[in-house]
Amino acid sequence: MTSPTDAADASMQESGSPGADSPHFPSQPTTESGPVTQSAALASGPTEYASTESSKGKAARKKVPRTSLGEWDPTRRGHDALETILSQNEIRDQRLLPIRHGRMAASPWTYYRGAAAVMAADLASRPNTDIHVQMCGDAHVLNFGMWNTPERTLAFDLRDFDETLPGPFEWDLLRFVASLVVLARDNGVDEQAAVKAVRAGFTGYRESIATYASWPILDVWSAKVSADDLAGYLAPEDGAQLDKYLTKRAEKRSNRGASKKLTHLVDGRRTITEDPPYRVHALSDFEDVLNDVLVSYYGSVQENIAALLRRFDLVDLVQQVVGVGSVGMRVYLALTEEHQTGDPLFFQIKQAAPSVYEKFLGPSVYPNHGQRVVNGQRLIQSASDSFLGWSTIREWDFYVRQFRDGKVIPDGKSVAPRLATFATACGHVLARAHARSGDARAIDEYFGKSDKTQESVVGFAQAYADQTERDHAQLVAAIDDGTVESAPGWP
Repeated sequence: MTSPTDAADASMQESGSPGADSPHFPSQPTTESGPVTQSAALASGPTEYASTESSKGKAARKKVPRTSLGEWDPTRRGHDALETILSQNEIRDQRLLPIRHGRMAASPWTYYRGAAAVMAADLASRPNTDIHVQMCGDAHVLNFGMWNTPERTLAFDLRDFDETLPGPFEWDLLRFVASLVVLARDNGVDEQAAVKAVRAGFTGYRESIATYASWPILDVWSAKVSADDLAGYLAPEDGAQLDKYLTKRAEKRSNRGASKKLTHLVDGRRTITEDPPYRVHALSDFEDVLNDVLVSYYGSVQENIAALLRRFDLVDLVQQVVGVGSVGMRVYLALTEEHQTGDPLFFQIKQAAPSVYEKFLGPSVYPNHGQRVVNGQRLIQSASDSFLGWSTIREWDFYVRQFRDGKVIPDGKSVAPRLATFATACGHVLARAHARSGDARAIDEYFGKSDKTQESVVGFAQAYADQTERDHAQLVAAIDDGTVESAPGWP
C-alpha cells in the first residue's frame, strides 16, 4: 500500500533528516510528547534506548530462538484459566461480578478482552528474550484508538494502560497478533484473511522497529500517528468514510456532547442520568470522600493544570460499569462545572490494581498503582491527556483522566473487513511505543533479515486463538452448571 506520507518522506530526505527508511507515517515530528515526570519505571526495566553497539538481540536468539517465539504448548501452562479469572474477583465490587462473567462469556473475543491475567500467566510460562520495554500490557487490536492531544489534534495510539509494566517486548507483540485472529473469527472473517492480518501487523511492527533503530531518540520520542495518517492506511473509500465519521463525531465526543447525552436537569441542577446497573449514583458518604480525592488529585498534575481545575466544582458523580476486563473495578464518572460559565468537564476516576504481570516480573516501583498507570501511559503514548493524575480512596488506588475529549474507540464489526490495513497501523504504533522506552536496535537485531519470526508469530496467533476458544468454553460451562454466577453483560 502506498504510504500517505511519501511526499513528507521525500522532503525529509532532501533536508538530510531521517526519512528514507521511515515507517508509513510522518518522519518529521509533529507533536511533542507530554512531559514524563520521572524515570523510575525505566530504572526497573527498559534502560537501553538505542545503544551504538548492541549484541543483546543476538544473545536473545540463544534464549528464545526465533522459530520458537511462537510455540504454544498448553500442557506447560501451570495454571487453570478459570481459577485465574476468578482469583481477580477479590479486589472488585462483588455486586458487579455477575456482569463481568456475563460479558466475558458472550464470545471468545469478549473473553480474550477480559483475560489479560490468563495470557500473562501463559506468556510467563515460556522463556522470554529479556529485551524489556514499557509494556502496554493489554495491546489487543481494539485497544488502539483516537483522542484529542493537548494540541487539539486527533492522534492514533494505544489507549489502555491498566496493566502497564516494564517487561519483554514480545509479550505485547504476541497479545496483539493473537487478538487479530480471535477478532477475525468472532466477526466471520476467514482464516486466510486472519493470517494475512497477522502478517500485516507483524510487518508493520518489524519495519517500524528497524526504522526507529536508526533514528535519534528525540525523533523517536516526538513521532506520532494522526487521524489523517490512519486514514491513509485504508482504501480511499474507507479513508474518506473515516474522515466523515470523525467530523460528525467531533461534537458528540466532547465534554459538551457528553453533557447533552448523559445529563438532565433536576431543579435547575445538571445531573448525570442513571442507567441501572451500569450507571448509578454513588452512596452519599462515598461522594464526600471522592470530593476530597479530587482535591488531592490536583497535587499529582502540573501546577498550571491544577490552577485550571480549581475553577471547576464537583456537581455530580456516578459509579460506572465499563469495558470487559474492568468490570467490577470501581469506576466513577464525575461531572464538574466551571464556576462562572457552567462549562462541563467530565472525569473518569478508575481503580488501579497491581498489574497482572507483577506476579511474574516483580512489583511496580510506584507506591500507588494509579501512578504506575499514568506514568506508563506517558512513556508509551506520543501525547497524553494533560489531566492525567492519581489518588487514593480508602484502601484503593485510582487514576483520573478526562472522559471523552474526542475519544474514538474502534469496534470489531467496523475493523474486521479492513483488518489487515488496520493491523498495519497498529503494528507501527506498537513499535513506536516500544522504541520510546526500550532498545529498538536490540529488537531489530533479534528479528534479523529472515522471515523466521513472522511465521512463528503466525503460528502462535492461531494456536492461542484456539486456546482462547477452549478457555471461553470452560467459563461458559461453569456458568451453565451454576459454579459461576452470571448476569446479562449489556443492556
